[in-house]
Amino acid sequence: MEQFIYINGEIVSRDKAQVHVGDRGLMYGYGIFETMRSYKGHVFYLDRHISRLAHSAGILGIRDALETRNLEAGVSRTLKANRLDDARIRLTVTAGEGGRSIGAASGNLTTIITVEKLVLPSSEVYAKGLRTSIVDIKRNPKSPLCYLKTLGYLENMLAHAEAVAAGSDEAILLNVDGYVAECSASNLFIVESGRIITPPVNAGVLPGITRGIVIELAAKLGIKLVHESISVDRLIDAEEVFITNSVIEIMPVATIDKKPVGSGSRGSLTARLTEEYRKLTVSAAR
Repeated sequence: MEQFIYINGEIVSRDKAQVHVGDRGLMYGYGIFETMRSYKGHVFYLDRHISRLAHSAGILGIRDALETRNLEAGVSRTLKANRLDDARIRLTVTAGEGGRSIGAASGNLTTIITVEKLVLPSSEVYAKGLRTSIVDIKRNPKSPLCYLKTLGYLENMLAHAEAVAAGSDEAILLNVDGYVAECSASNLFIVESGRIITPPVNAGVLPGITRGIVIELAAKLGIKLVHESISVDRLIDAEEVFITNSVIEIMPVATIDKKPVGSGSRGSLTARLTEEYRKLTVSAAR
C-alpha cells in the first residue's frame, strides 16, 4: 500500500518527499520530534505531545515559527491519507535552512509527519516482560538536550545496539553520577515495598508523556509514587520494574543483565497500572 507523507503542509507520496540539502536538521541534527500512537483514528494525548514539542521548540529558539503551523490538523490529514486507525505517528520539526545559526533564520521550518502501521510486542512479552541491560553510555544531566526529543538521537541508538549485542531488548542508561536515568526509548519505574519510585527529571530524564500519565494514575489509585535517585543495587533488588513510552504503553521488565526481576514476570502493581492505562485509551478512542 502506498505511503503518504505530510511535509510543510502538503500530503505527498513517500518517494516524492524531499528536504533541502542545507536543512539544519540534516546538517546538524537541529530539530525535534514526537512519537505518538493512535487508537481507532484518535491520537492519544495529542495535545500533550504538541505542548512538549512547543516547549522544546522554545528552548531551541524556533517556537515563534512553529506556532504558525496547524500540527493537529496535519496529523489528522496524514492518518486519513494513509487509511490507518491504529498507527505509530512521528511528527518531526527541523530548523530548516539557516547555516550554523540558532533560531528560525530562514523563517521556514521543515515539518514532516509520517505514520505507519502499528506493530507491537506479543501478549506473551507483555505478560513476561523485556530483557534489559545496563549499558556503558551515560546520561549527562548538565546537558539541556537530554531533556528534549531532538534529532540528535544517535546516542540512544548506540545504547540500544549495545543492549541488543548483550542479548537484551532494551538498554538502561545510568547518569554520570552512577544513578539510573532512563532507557534508550522509554522511562523507567521500580516497585519497592508497595511504592513506585521513578528517577527525578534532573537525573537526566526525558519527561515522557506516558511517564506523566502513570504518575497521575498512581495518584488516582492511591498508590504512593516518589521521585528518588535509584542506585544500581536498588534497581536490581526491586520487586517490579517497568518501562513506559507512548507506543508500548506500560511494559514490565523481566531481567536486568540476565538477572530476573522479582518473579521474572509482570508484577501486580504493573498489571494494575496497565489495566487503568488501557481504560484511558479505550475512552479516548470512543
